[in-house]
Amino acid sequence: MTATSQAVRGTLYIVSAPSGAGKTSLVAALLERVEQVEVSVSHTTRKPRAGEVNGEHYHFVSAEEFLGMIEDGQLLEHAKVFDNFYGTARASVEERLDAGMDVILEIDWQGARQVRAAVPDAHSIFILPPSRDELERRLRGRGQDSEEVIQRRLRDAESDCTHFREYDYTVVNSDFERAVSDLASIFRSNRLRTVEQEIRSASTIRNLLASTPGTA
Repeated sequence: MTATSQAVRGTLYIVSAPSGAGKTSLVAALLERVEQVEVSVSHTTRKPRAGEVNGEHYHFVSAEEFLGMIEDGQLLEHAKVFDNFYGTARASVEERLDAGMDVILEIDWQGARQVRAAVPDAHSIFILPPSRDELERRLRGRGQDSEEVIQRRLRDAESDCTHFREYDYTVVNSDFERAVSDLASIFRSNRLRTVEQEIRSASTIRNLLASTPGTA
C-alpha cells in the first residue's frame, strides 16, 4: 500500500440477502479478487455452530452482554433474527475504515436501515436468488435445518426480498461467477469516482494540472 492510498478512508458496504441466496460464498470469493476489503465480524447471542471460531466467524456473547452494548451505544446496528440478536460494533468498523480498508457488513435489511441512517455515504448491495424454487433447493441442500426451520426461512426470505429496492445495487445470484464479477465491479467502480481519485492519485493529478496552462 502506498502512502497516498493510506490517506484514503475506506468505504462502508452493506451486503444483505435472504438466507440461502449465497451471500457468504459470494463475499468470500470477492475477497480473493479485490484488495483492501474485509468483512466486519458481528456480535451475536446465538450458539456457535460446528467449526465456527469465536472472533473469526462471530463474536459470541450472552444476551446480557449484547443488551449492555446496546445501552452503551457501542453498536452501529443490531437486529433480532431467528430469536437471536446480531449486531456490529461501531468502534471496530471505524478503526478499519480509518486504516483505508473497505469494510463489508453482512447484515439484514433491518440493520441496513440503521446503518444508512448513521452512515449516509455507505453503499448497499442486495443479493437475490434466481427463484424461490432455487432458494428452497439450496436451503435443503445444506442439510442442516429441520423442515420447520426450512419453511420458516422460506417465509422470511419472501419478506426479505421485498426490501431490495431500498438498496443502491442489486445482484442476482443465478450464475455464481457472474455474480462475483458483478460484486467486484461495484467495488472497483466506486474507487474510480472523482472524489476518490483526487485522493488516491493526488500526486499524478497535481503534476498534470501544474504542467497544463490554465488548469492549475
